[in-house]
Amino acid sequence: MKTNIFKLALIAMITILASCSNDDEMNNELTGTNDLVIEFDNGVNGDDLILGASSYINSNGESLKIDRFNYVVSNFVLIDAEGNEYVYPKNESYFVISEEAGETEVILKDIPARKYTAIKFGIGVDQKKYQQGAEGQGDFLSIAEAHNMMWSWQAGYKFLNFEGQFTSASVTEATNFKVHMGSHGSSLDNYKEVNLDLNTQALVSSELSPIVHLMVDANKVLDGQHKIKLSEKAVVMVDEVKSPQVAENLTGMFLVDHVHNGDASGH
Repeated sequence: MKTNIFKLALIAMITILASCSNDDEMNNELTGTNDLVIEFDNGVNGDDLILGASSYINSNGESLKIDRFNYVVSNFVLIDAEGNEYVYPKNESYFVISEEAGETEVILKDIPARKYTAIKFGIGVDQKKYQQGAEGQGDFLSIAEAHNMMWSWQAGYKFLNFEGQFTSASVTEATNFKVHMGSHGSSLDNYKEVNLDLNTQALVSSELSPIVHLMVDANKVLDGQHKIKLSEKAVVMVDEVKSPQVAENLTGMFLVDHVHNGDASGH
């Protein structure tokens, strides 16, 4: 009996040592830099988002056909298993996600090799960036203009451009709606930050280039923490009450679906 117990203990010890060795080998393999890709899979309350075609009914009793769903994401930060943060270079960290243009992917380049367990990013353009003036925006200013994400330089960026048609119990004919949200001077700063834990470590190395798949629920724009009825106001732009509510709703749009750890040649 003692011999069997000794054998079992020996096997357990060998297994633990082998596991530690494998972890060490994995850590040793994570060297160099590579891309980390974030895919934004836009949907509506669990369904695919099909612009201009499908109707979606929210809990406000409104039926929406969505023609445009564009938003700005920015200031990406990657957090590794030890809690260390890698801040992506600020001047390269502004992107427009546009369903109509088919631009739903962010590629973060030259990321240091690590095991990443969480990400942070902003929705919109922070005041510090905007206050650098038009000359300080780099290429992003023209990108935003090309995707209808500017009112004007003086008025600022649109963080969200959400448009389409709706009907409701009180609005029976199809009516256009527009929800444009951004910051309006220093008095109404609607820039928000999103923090997401990854359900699988994103492994970056010279050989590994992971893809983080995010599910994005456009239904949350109006039907999130705050319930915003288009039947009460179909055009929401510079609104001291509803604009901050939309901004808060957007923070609840994002959910990590899965992480794919692929090789550098084709993810």
